[in-house]
Amino acid sequence: MEERTIEQQTKQTMTTKQFFKFLKTLHWPKLILASALTLAVFQTLASLAVPLLTKGLVDSFSTASFTWGTVGVLVALFLIQAIAGGISYYLLAYIGETVVADLRGKLWHHVLRLPIPYYDETETGETMSRITQDTTVLKALVTDHLVSFITGMISIVGAVGILLYLDWKMTLIMLISVPVSLLIMVPLGRMMRKVARATQTEMAKFTGHLGRTLGEIRLVKAYRAEPIEEKKGTEAIQSLFQYGLKEARIQAVVSPLMMMTMMGMLIVIFGYGGAQVAQGNLSAGTLVAILFLLFQIMMPFGQLAHFFTALQKALGATERIQTILTLEDERAEGGNVAEHGDLAFDHVSFAYNEEKRILQDVSFVIPQGTIAAFVGPSGGGKTTTFSLIERFYEPTSGVVTYGGQPIDAMELKQWRSKIGYVSQESPLMNGTITDNIVYGFSEEIDKQAVIEAAKAANALEFIEKLPQGFDTFVGERGMKLSGGQRQRIAIARALLHDPDILLLDEATSNLDSGSEAHVQEALHHLMQGRTTLMIAHRLSTITHADQLIFIEDGQVSGRGTHEQLYASHEKYRAYAQGQGL
Repeated sequence: MEERTIEQQTKQTMTTKQFFKFLKTLHWPKLILASALTLAVFQTLASLAVPLLTKGLVDSFSTASFTWGTVGVLVALFLIQAIAGGISYYLLAYIGETVVADLRGKLWHHVLRLPIPYYDETETGETMSRITQDTTVLKALVTDHLVSFITGMISIVGAVGILLYLDWKMTLIMLISVPVSLLIMVPLGRMMRKVARATQTEMAKFTGHLGRTLGEIRLVKAYRAEPIEEKKGTEAIQSLFQYGLKEARIQAVVSPLMMMTMMGMLIVIFGYGGAQVAQGNLSAGTLVAILFLLFQIMMPFGQLAHFFTALQKALGATERIQTILTLEDERAEGGNVAEHGDLAFDHVSFAYNEEKRILQDVSFVIPQGTIAAFVGPSGGGKTTTFSLIERFYEPTSGVVTYGGQPIDAMELKQWRSKIGYVSQESPLMNGTITDNIVYGFSEEIDKQAVIEAAKAANALEFIEKLPQGFDTFVGERGMKLSGGQRQRIAIARALLHDPDILLLDEATSNLDSGSEAHVQEALHHLMQGRTTLMIAHRLSTITHADQLIFIEDGQVSGRGTHEQLYASHEKYRAYAQGQGL
């Protein structure tokens, strides 16, 4: 089945209905949300009562029936507004943080379980951008705009209802501004959405560039590529700058037009209302109340404009988030793994895509407890074979079995727990040496077991010479340690996990002779009693293998011991003679 890329999938535009349906899938603290809404409604109702009380207060000035009770009620209403507003603001912030924490948790859980092909085609920085920046856009909508939109609607409906009661003619004049405002907001909102989507995409690319460049900063400096990377970064920054200006231009149109509409309405109300007061058809208090209510409509209308802008941004961001969440993750379920057995490839073929065939009809059997070495030209498919064993990829056809059972029918975590992998790069996580040796264990590991693993890996001597010993920080990707030291830490980790199957991918290729001797000794301990698969270009390290498998152009062209292949396989003989064997 052909998988769609992130870019292809995000061409499907998310509707507002789908967006709110997506929001419902997140964890909302319902009691706190209800409390925040209740307080916000109290605040809104209190603000709606103020114009009516002000009307009575103004009219009382002219009738000489002024009462301090009305003033007291007004002060109480202002206090209710202030207290309810403060508490509801905190509760809304709590809700926003809770929702975004839940979303980030779901994204992180899902991203960790996405298959390797996703990471082959997606930059790490782009995924980071989805988890951090896109979720922050959604949080801003929930915290700053969503409930204010609801209370704003209540305020508008309530204010219009009171206005109709006070003077229906004046209210109808005011309502003319609603369709005018919609004519402004709808097309500009669509434009804002396009800009928001493009901005999020560009931000993800920029984050990807930062991650790629800073992650390989030694390569950048070694090849004096700072000006090149600076130029690329500057171009991305300028692109973001232009998108920011586009957004600002839309906002620069929205806000003044909305304000102009409201001010025009205010002038009409002043003119019409003043004439009605002069003719005795309207009291001064009623006009003041109408003006108060007008402002209570204007404020929510401004909030609505900001809400729709934030909504368009959130729609663009959520499209990307939803795309990641809907990607199929690694199929983790399955049956139990055979305790022991032979590892076999049965007519296995694999291709990354239709144009790029890697393996073609590969078959071999590696008996339990034996050593098999894969040799052949670079790009022949040796590392891909290891990736299929680890189930980073699934075969296009054929089957990989262990103990006679297809490995793709086994529970994934159980299967991978049987495999130890040591590569030429031996990647380490940024942490202490102990952190890296025990990496992957969910339970706490006894310190003595860590020491024994380091000793068996020929690493204890150099670790004890370090100032902090096992508590020494290795730096990003282990760069504070030498290549040989990183290899031995990786071997110690594999020893501690005690795997049944050992995969060694060019484990000594980048080492000097002194380091190689230490690592070879450690590997000798590691390989005892395990099914071992090795990839090596240096044939002197693999001639002792029980069988050698020669892979070229994705096919097995020879199998046997060193002596058998030397006698029967022309290319292997040329390889061996070229290395002085």
